[in-house]
Amino acid sequence: MDKTKWPAISGLVAGTVLLTRSVPTTFAFDKPIHASIIILASCAAAVIGLSKFLPNDGGRSHKGQQYDALPLGEVGQPHSSREPSPSPEDVRYSSSLRKLRILFLALVTFICLRVEVFRRILANTQCAGQSWEPLIPSALALWDYLTVQRHKKRMVSDDPDSSVYDALEDHLFRAPHRYVVAACFISVGSVLALATTSSPASTYICAASLHNSLYVPNLQRLGTVLDLLIAYCIAQLLHQHEARGTRSVSLRFISVGWALLFSAIILLVIGIVYYIVTEDDRKWILAIPSLYIWSVLRLDVLVCFTAICTVLTISHIGAMSTSVMATFVSISTITTAYAWNNPHPFPPMNTALAFIAICMAILGFAAYFHTETVSEERDSGAASITFKQVPSWFYLLLLTLFFVRTGLWASRKTTVSYHPIDMLIYEAQTQHEAYINQSTSSTTLAEAVHTYEHRYSRYPPPGFQHWYDYATARNSVIIDDYDSIHRDLLPFHSLSAGNIRQRTWDMISNPWNDVAGISIRNGEVAISPNVMPTHRWMLDGLVDMIGHFVEYLPDMDLAFNLNDECRVAVPFEQAEHMRSIARDSSALAQAPNNKFSAGRQEQWQLVPDEPNTETPLKELSFQRTFYEFGSVGCPSGSPARSQRIWDVSDICTACTAPQSLGAFLANWSIAADICHQPDLANLHGLYLSPAAFKGAHDLYPVFSQSKAHGFNDILYPSAWNYIEKAKYDPSDEHPDVPFAEKNASLFWRGATSEGVSPGMGQWRGMMRQRFVHLANNINGSEHPQAVLLPRGEHSLAYNQLPISELTSLMSTDVHVVDFIARCGGRDCPQQAQEFAPLVPPTDFQDHWKYKYLLDLDGAGFSGRFLPFLSSHSLPFKAALFREWWDDRVTPWQHFVPLDVRGQGLWATLAYFVGLEGKANGQHVKVDAHDFEGERIAERGRNWANRVLRKEDMEIYFFRLLLEWGRLTDDNRDDIGLDVDAERVD
Repeated sequence: MDKTKWPAISGLVAGTVLLTRSVPTTFAFDKPIHASIIILASCAAAVIGLSKFLPNDGGRSHKGQQYDALPLGEVGQPHSSREPSPSPEDVRYSSSLRKLRILFLALVTFICLRVEVFRRILANTQCAGQSWEPLIPSALALWDYLTVQRHKKRMVSDDPDSSVYDALEDHLFRAPHRYVVAACFISVGSVLALATTSSPASTYICAASLHNSLYVPNLQRLGTVLDLLIAYCIAQLLHQHEARGTRSVSLRFISVGWALLFSAIILLVIGIVYYIVTEDDRKWILAIPSLYIWSVLRLDVLVCFTAICTVLTISHIGAMSTSVMATFVSISTITTAYAWNNPHPFPPMNTALAFIAICMAILGFAAYFHTETVSEERDSGAASITFKQVPSWFYLLLLTLFFVRTGLWASRKTTVSYHPIDMLIYEAQTQHEAYINQSTSSTTLAEAVHTYEHRYSRYPPPGFQHWYDYATARNSVIIDDYDSIHRDLLPFHSLSAGNIRQRTWDMISNPWNDVAGISIRNGEVAISPNVMPTHRWMLDGLVDMIGHFVEYLPDMDLAFNLNDECRVAVPFEQAEHMRSIARDSSALAQAPNNKFSAGRQEQWQLVPDEPNTETPLKELSFQRTFYEFGSVGCPSGSPARSQRIWDVSDICTACTAPQSLGAFLANWSIAADICHQPDLANLHGLYLSPAAFKGAHDLYPVFSQSKAHGFNDILYPSAWNYIEKAKYDPSDEHPDVPFAEKNASLFWRGATSEGVSPGMGQWRGMMRQRFVHLANNINGSEHPQAVLLPRGEHSLAYNQLPISELTSLMSTDVHVVDFIARCGGRDCPQQAQEFAPLVPPTDFQDHWKYKYLLDLDGAGFSGRFLPFLSSHSLPFKAALFREWWDDRVTPWQHFVPLDVRGQGLWATLAYFVGLEGKANGQHVKVDAHDFEGERIAERGRNWANRVLRKEDMEIYFFRLLLEWGRLTDDNRDDIGLDVDAERVD
């Protein structure tokens, strides 16, 4: 048995480190009861299996085995908790069997209660507070002091040669409270370390109206108490006596294993009963995604390994020492990894306090084991202590950790010498100038053809000369850069023209698909049958747009998405293979024919009057879509496909780091890439609960107004903008006054239309609701926000300011209109209560009164952005969806970008608006940057009037449909405009 001591302790340390690193990203907690049953049953089997290899001799094989540091007899007995166990002949407990049964039943009860508490906390992790788990070692040490240590008789040294230092050491290391002091150092240091190195609070809504901000922290405290009781019960079962004497080691482990197994069985029975009586959750209970299966298996193996090592460690050195070790290792792992990954001023962090905290934990950890060794050696030379003599490598490890943390503390920057937005504005201007240079270089048709060949490794499509004439006649600024079209269409080169035509018919022949067809025949455009009347305006707008250039287009059918949500998500591996095929086949043809093939009309199947009932689409309306459709376009090893950020209480700083400069969004393109951002699964209506989601994993030719990263829809200019459903139309009644004369408020009005919240609280993660919550001091429920404030004459530092103070220093007018849309069950009244008072809708032209206009995604793209950009106001935009113009507009040059998480909203607004007044008990002052704000607003307005006109939408669509015409031509490799051919009119 003694041979297992150090392998068990080593396994406990390794398992704790691995669990600490893996638990935050596991999929297992998507179904906490399922996972708990599997893990408890597996741990039970492992512990019972282990017991078969342990001694079965009543404990005689490991002479000197100790009691735990918890009382194992009656309170007040003179024996020590760390003295050798009495022999079976010396001990008789008439009530020990009854006590064993009570402990067994109590352990089963506590485990089941802990699982339920954990499940309830998981359902509202955004409301979780500071963890109390680090206090467990102190609680065990205090219990040991109250029940054992203070009743022990202290032996006074009578060595006449002992010095005053020996006497002082003897007093310190034999004092009854010696373990309490060391454990408190560890616990307090750990709590402070967690508090000072935690990530900024997420904008995921902890609804003030639901009182979860009080309920969940209390559940956390209850969970800590249950963990303490579970540890106590396990320790007692591992060290308890029967009436006939000391129980065998094997039997002790078996009792713990059966307790775990009984807990799993009880939870399984409860789950079966719940399945029978609850109809709404049956589908959820039975739906077991493959990601969940593999994740729970990995976690199961890791937990079983750590559990076995923990039980063995408790049997050797007791629950108190085991908890000290597990707490210190886990806290050191968490805080060191956080300090390593966040060396910059944001997120703000009290580095001095964090350093002091970890030093306290290190000091307490070293003192605990040194105290244990010295005091126990002087007592009896007991074998239950961790070290008979603390080895030098132990202190060396702690010293190494101290120096690592000292280096991280010393190297962490807490201030910046310039405001990040100043640099972002400067870089944006450089980027915009580079874009203009590479997108407008061609001044003749020949140059445009040469540039096309160079950029895309093929000839332009037939009719390109007509497109060039059309674009130049309308003074198009953008001639060469249509990379977005190339990206969208590249995978389709791997499909044959006939296959594309067939798939188009598959989509438009079944009205259930919510895909409408537009037919082009003999230079005329028409709408196909079976179109929903509610979306007729969209198709009429498209017919109007296409009608300006339809005479130059070949005969073809087009499939247009009628829903706001994107539709086609081809798995990454398949999509990359398609792109590689397309690149390999992009060699320039010899003397291409500058005409589309004849007889194309007969190649397109007619849409039947009787709708087709077959569909390639899968419906996930009102369901989570991130892992089935959102992340499939990412590489297999990317975080979006391999991780699940289940704790929505904090911002995932690893997710925001690639696109952020401090609190500010620096890279709009990278921010659109979800592959490094698994936390977005909980932060947008498209992924939480879309209103209408019918998607395909095969490459179907669907034209959509917008799409998220990883989708393969083909972007086109929206009819919403083309027919100006939301129009920039200032008047005498609603003038668009100069920027300096506008109301210096951030303004937004809108409905809760981003997704559907049918009754399970999905609204708390949707972007519109989160930004409304963030911009208002709703019942004081929001966490403080980081804002850059001056520190000295030439530096700035992030400070955490409460939203209640920010709303008094800066003006926001961000509200939900007077009805809650797309909700069901309890989510309707809960949202109405949370966002009360709801405000009446305003005239769209009222926007021009405000300096700062907030633009947020709806169920798809926002139809307001282009009108906002055309005004004298400054748009703030947060968006998951991207549109046809995305390459043309430069963030920080034409608009202010915001991360969809919203963590930089207040800091960004403070830069432009400025603030002055009392905050956190001190006077703060930030100069307003009206000049920079007006300059971005005017640059955006001027640029929009040059490249985002209705004419530019036509030009983009014209070129897109010429490219599509070639893709659907059977002779597509032999047609195109040769640069050396004479111009054909």
